[in-house]
Amino acid sequence: MTQKEALDILKTGRNVFLTGAAGSGKTYVLREYIDYLKNLDANIGITASTGIAATHMGGITIHSWSGIGIRDNLDRSDLKEIADKKYVRNKVAKASVLIIDEISMLHHFRLDLIDKVIKEIKNSSEAFGGMQVVFCGDFFQLPPVSRPSDPEAFFVYHSDTWKNLNLKVCYLSEQHRQNDTEYLKILNAIRSSSISEEIIKILKKSSSPKSNFGLESTKLYSHNKNVNAENEMELKNISGKMFEYKMQERGGKNLINSLKKSCLAPEILKLKEGAKVMFIKNNFDKGYVNGTLGVVIKCNLGEIKVKILAGKIIEAEKESWRIEEDGRSKAEITQYPLRLAWAITIHKSQGMSLDAAEIDLSGSFERGMGYVALSRVRSLQGLFLKGLNEMALKVNEEVLEFDNQFKKLSKTNSFHIKTMGEEKLERMQKEFADKIKGKKPKEKKLDTISETKKMLDEGMNIKNIAKERGLKIGTILDHIEKIKEKNPKYNIYNLQNGIPKTKFKEIYKTFHKVGISEGGFYKLAPIKDLLGSKYSYEDLRLVRLFL
Repeated sequence: MTQKEALDILKTGRNVFLTGAAGSGKTYVLREYIDYLKNLDANIGITASTGIAATHMGGITIHSWSGIGIRDNLDRSDLKEIADKKYVRNKVAKASVLIIDEISMLHHFRLDLIDKVIKEIKNSSEAFGGMQVVFCGDFFQLPPVSRPSDPEAFFVYHSDTWKNLNLKVCYLSEQHRQNDTEYLKILNAIRSSSISEEIIKILKKSSSPKSNFGLESTKLYSHNKNVNAENEMELKNISGKMFEYKMQERGGKNLINSLKKSCLAPEILKLKEGAKVMFIKNNFDKGYVNGTLGVVIKCNLGEIKVKILAGKIIEAEKESWRIEEDGRSKAEITQYPLRLAWAITIHKSQGMSLDAAEIDLSGSFERGMGYVALSRVRSLQGLFLKGLNEMALKVNEEVLEFDNQFKKLSKTNSFHIKTMGEEKLERMQKEFADKIKGKKPKEKKLDTISETKKMLDEGMNIKNIAKERGLKIGTILDHIEKIKEKNPKYNIYNLQNGIPKTKFKEIYKTFHKVGISEGGFYKLAPIKDLLGSKYSYEDLRLVRLFL
């Protein structure tokens, strides 16, 4: 799916799971959609499962936003306590859209807890209180981090809430980080769990500690202790005067502490001329992004100049990280958007794009760790692989299976949005925009068939339509048959998912084998006689719609 198609679906107000390989532009699509919503004056909950990911978007962690903190369960009194907290109630009650980035790192049971809190505050039985929910992330990347005391944790697609949201999967297929075709093949092989001996050899031979960019690569380690020791040692080895730049802060103590923990900017930035640094924020106008490497060529109390790999000299200026609510800043920290970059942890590198990296995967302890680290680098030319263990290039087999399902669902959604027609798409987007703005649509009573058609237009399947309308599946099939009779070209492509592909093909072939009756119709009884009791009449009627 393209970025435009994903944005078109988001703007209809559907609940969405936005996914794709590393570098496919998930964060870009999120930012574009957030800007679109802000132009509508929407109340948005901008959150992420980790503080680092949240601060990239000017948001907070979903744990803080929802008020659940690090709770593992909620009883009735806990729910009431959270719902009575004014700062939680105000933002949740007003929100019409909730965004959760890095969804792969959120525990399944915590998603269910968040759903309970939102339902309580919004006094609604609908999933997430009926607001639009946008999940973003890639399950091939790092999974939920669990403490020994945590209940058993699974990916969020195992939660009850995920199953009730009727999420539209938008699987981005374009690549915006890597344009090295050989390296892309390697990354895709890791992702599909099809690593060959040849790929291992290429990785082991890759580059050298000194990259071809003329600058020593950033080192990625699996553990914090290696990172801190490396950066401190390298800075100490540089001669010359050291300057310190203290972070400025404004706001409540708890929110400030939350920002500090989740932000890559150090409280006290220590620099010398010659220090290797990394920009830790996006500023396209100034010519750097989160992960851009460079060397400090000048620093004093009021000035820092950095020469980046491309040769450009950038005068670094202070940037701010803030927590916002209702468009107002509740807490803010200000610091130069730099950190020492001889080394960084793989966890903290998530979301970065690096020109050159020396990666040590000998201490890998989690499936997906190798994929996250290697996919930070733009090309094979900028990679030096220092170490590798058995765990490093493994991916979660369950994720592989679910990923194939996500791709199929996304393909269906892509086809649906392409064939929907501009008029219908614009109408759906306008209806959602009006809802966001608080405009009430003109009440227009629809007849029962038009009501079913409206739900089909929204991409709902037969089972969900029947459940929501309190009707039998057979009745909904009656409606669809009448809709198709009136408009034979009406698009029902997405309904094919209502029956397994092998079964669909068997029924389809049997219809063609028996043929049309004298009256010019495909009759059901002869098909039922041939196929027996393993298929219901509803199955046969569903397939007949496609003849």
